[in-house]
Amino acid sequence: MSPVAAGLVHMELNRGDGSIGTFVGVQAGLAMQSIAMLGSAEQKQRWLPGMATVATLGAFALTEPTHGSDSVALETTATRDGDTWVINGEKKWIGNGTVADVVVLWARDTADGQIKGFLVEKGTPGYLAERIDGKGSLRSVWQAHLTLTDLRVPEPNRLPGARSFKDTARVLAGTRNAVAWGALGHAVAAYEIALAYCRQREQFGRTLVTFQIVQSRLVKMLAEVCSMQLICRQLGRLQNEGALTDTIAAIAKMNNTSKARQVIAEARDLLGGNGILLDYHVIRHMADIEAIHTYEGTETIQTLIVGRDITGVSAFA
Repeated sequence: MSPVAAGLVHMELNRGDGSIGTFVGVQAGLAMQSIAMLGSAEQKQRWLPGMATVATLGAFALTEPTHGSDSVALETTATRDGDTWVINGEKKWIGNGTVADVVVLWARDTADGQIKGFLVEKGTPGYLAERIDGKGSLRSVWQAHLTLTDLRVPEPNRLPGARSFKDTARVLAGTRNAVAWGALGHAVAAYEIALAYCRQREQFGRTLVTFQIVQSRLVKMLAEVCSMQLICRQLGRLQNEGALTDTIAAIAKMNNTSKARQVIAEARDLLGGNGILLDYHVIRHMADIEAIHTYEGTETIQTLIVGRDITGVSAFA
């Protein structure tokens, strides 16, 4: 697919349900893209066809219990032992981690201190995945807490193109596009629900759309949605031309998830008490956008990425 076509798919999936959109983001974005960008020819041939048809499920294990935004400082270790790697550590918030056939796992090489990528196959001894319960957001996606104890991964399962965290960051930069498109989908859904509701809901003997303040709020919501659409369209054009940068991807992710939160909050308020009912769906989008706003780089981290680029000064610490 073209970048815009793929983006529209992400938009429509999230317009329906954030859990489905996130599942595809993990499967087709993080997991498959890691193998496609950094894997060997043999690894690509073995895993990608099955993953493309969802006959094979994938996961992406980077975040740790104490390292989210500062994932560059991850503590999971990988030690070379002959033709295998011994991996120890923990991971958290790993989508599909309990069901995946292959997990793209990131760990620090104890020899050179660099971050390396490994393909961990289902059933490998030393891999324990526990589902994280109690979530109020993305409830249909199973995130896992992973405990890795003397996990042995053969050398052929190491991603040859993953030599440092810079390579990990390349994967993350690519998937931020999908997050920007996904946020747009949530905002579109909320706007359309609010508009339809205000057209039929009557108060004081009139439908809500006949009130000036309601029209004003709907117009401002639409303006935000349109600006998000334009940003996504520009993302697709730049990606197609090979001109997309980390900074632009960061701006898009930061802007669209933030704007989506605002649009959804307006929709929730316009629906009044019904806005908290699952029957009207807005509250579900409100809960889901909170996770999307956070994962793959918080607003703060994206802001610092952009700030570093435009000022030449790193303010991360």
